[in-house]
Amino acid sequence: MYGNYVNFFCSNDKEYNDLATIFFNTQDDAIRNLFSAKTMHEYSSQSLLTFLVMFYTLAVLTFGTAVPAGQFVPGIMIGSTYGRLVGMFVVKYYKKPNIEEGTYALLGAASFLGGSMRMTVSLCVIMVEITNNLKLLPLIMLVLLMSKAVGDVFNEGLYEEQARLRGIPLLESRPKYEMRNMTAKEACGSGRVISLPRVVKVSDVVSILQSNKHNGFPVIDHTRSGESLVIGLVLRSHLLVILQSKVDFQHSPLPSDPRGGDRSIRHDSHEFAKPVSSKGRSIDDIHLSSDDLEMYIDLAPFLNPSPYIVPEDMSLAKVYNLFRQLGLRHLFVVPRPSRVLGLITRKDLLIEDTENVNTLELQSTSVRSLMLYSLLI
Repeated sequence: MYGNYVNFFCSNDKEYNDLATIFFNTQDDAIRNLFSAKTMHEYSSQSLLTFLVMFYTLAVLTFGTAVPAGQFVPGIMIGSTYGRLVGMFVVKYYKKPNIEEGTYALLGAASFLGGSMRMTVSLCVIMVEITNNLKLLPLIMLVLLMSKAVGDVFNEGLYEEQARLRGIPLLESRPKYEMRNMTAKEACGSGRVISLPRVVKVSDVVSILQSNKHNGFPVIDHTRSGESLVIGLVLRSHLLVILQSKVDFQHSPLPSDPRGGDRSIRHDSHEFAKPVSSKGRSIDDIHLSSDDLEMYIDLAPFLNPSPYIVPEDMSLAKVYNLFRQLGLRHLFVVPRPSRVLGLITRKDLLIEDTENVNTLELQSTSVRSLMLYSLLI
């Protein structure tokens, strides 16, 4: 009487199609019908089994595609369907018609979401809000803990597995315990760092881009005493734009600005009046002549002069947290510096508090002057 049932190919208006009620109804109404109590004869096991197989197959096929069809609501649909099937089996096997199949549907939805997405606290709150019944809280907690424990035996979760299959370097929320006893130098490996000089030959840039797939390269310059100095980081995308535009090529291997100049990437330079994008391009798509390969590029105007740097003996767990909290992609590991240039405290960064202190000092001075003037009067 109170459900949203669909009359699909039925002989009269007083009949309804239980399979069409799940398929051709909105997902909100379908979930409400599956969770409803005292609906023991509204759905047949054949219809629920047919819907479960077809809907689960469609959910598997659409997951990961460029279709706005999430997994949370379909997960509730799938879990509530097989939960209701389990409830129907319990009613028939134990012959107790007073058992509510809607309760089994709710617990089935919680178990499916807990086993696939590994959410515990938030999912428990959501399921309690759906039912508005605190008496089901212990059962929901037990189901979520069991489903998560069983799911952890096989993998780390639905979204984590999808990120792994797509090759996304997704970091966990906390570093491994072994990282506490490791340093940043140990994580660098034994491979040689591929770096670029400040003024580099075009042929060398092409060779480096073809031989590896690194996204960033450190840029090295030399001081007057001959000591190597890291002056910044240049990205692969910037190098592709420079090679494609060819407007920053020079014949001389000397720096364009011997004093160093402004070592920041030029976003509004006249050379980039016509913007050239490197998205979707590779080094094989750029065609350079033999004369172009003999030219030179000064990388100082295009590099990032202040990349993130850590000392070589820094704990790897701290390096891990830096990557997580700052969303880094590159991090330079350098020898520990021998001198301190300055020290910044928290108060040095609180500009507003400094202004407030100055205002309070001015106010207190005015009050003291006013009191002295009153005494004189």
